[in-house]
Amino acid sequence: MDAEVAIVGAGPLGIELAVALQRAGISFVQFDACQIGYTISWFPPQTRFFSSNDRIAVAGVPLQTPDQGKATREQYLTYLRTVVQQFGLTINTYEPVVAIERDGSEGFTLTTRPAGAERDHRMKRIVLATGGTARPRTLGVPGENLPHVHPHWRDPHDYFGTRVLVVGGKNSAVETALRFHQAGARVSLSYRSAELPGKSIKYWLLPEITGLMKSGAIKAYANTCVTAITPTHVRLSSGENVEADFVVPQIGYVADMSLCRMAGVDLQGARETPAYDARTMETNVPGVYLCGTVVGGTQDKYETFIENGHVHVERIVAHLTGRRETVADVVYANPES
Repeated sequence: MDAEVAIVGAGPLGIELAVALQRAGISFVQFDACQIGYTISWFPPQTRFFSSNDRIAVAGVPLQTPDQGKATREQYLTYLRTVVQQFGLTINTYEPVVAIERDGSEGFTLTTRPAGAERDHRMKRIVLATGGTARPRTLGVPGENLPHVHPHWRDPHDYFGTRVLVVGGKNSAVETALRFHQAGARVSLSYRSAELPGKSIKYWLLPEITGLMKSGAIKAYANTCVTAITPTHVRLSSGENVEADFVVPQIGYVADMSLCRMAGVDLQGARETPAYDARTMETNVPGVYLCGTVVGGTQDKYETFIENGHVHVERIVAHLTGRRETVADVVYANPES
């Protein structure tokens, strides 16, 4: 065996698990198809987390920010790099796992594909910490692949002086609309419901977006869906044609459950929710465990996130080390994520 455990994924909880295994004296190898914290790196510059710093800190390492406020994308990625360096973790980044096979009764063979050639690794157990936000949801309408449609965006400056239709009604869409407006874009917002869902929007953003929509500074198209996109307009289900230089869908993400499927994990329903024992995090495949947001498959309403996923690490380590006590859920009176 190359190691006792393979960790697939190097997001916050994958890194926390690596530290926990190191502390427990359990040998492991860790892989990620991209860089550590990759999906967080998608966040636009200076995006702040919804969760308080103590709830997204990992491995017992405090997360401090200069202004004592909630961490930004940049601050959190810096923090993750620091945790990796502090514990001397070796993470095989840019080395995607492309095959998982049962290796008799002794364990598994993982095939990875770094630059150059494929490699095989023999492991006794596998932990899939692959997250739940592999790629943006699609609108499923004509024109959504046009070059001016940006499900990912990098800087509000890019949209200065242009007409932008933001699609979506939850936190990401609202924050995007506000930042574009503040950067000088002419912003419209299309969302499916009659009102914005206040519980799904950062509390410091809701009054601002509400005021701007009431004043008409941001044009709101409530109870609408996009039905088609052209180079110059967006057709809405209400029949309106909205002029738009850019279209920015912010309608959530889809999980990539291909590694679960490859390992033989049962996936249930349209969300592809994996089967696992919540007491141990072991799936229906003995020796294959889940950690983090992957447990929810593709989540419509996010119920699993960093702050309530720390317990997964404790349960996996308890099971691997033979401890029998049950690690209880952490129930927050006011969940933030």
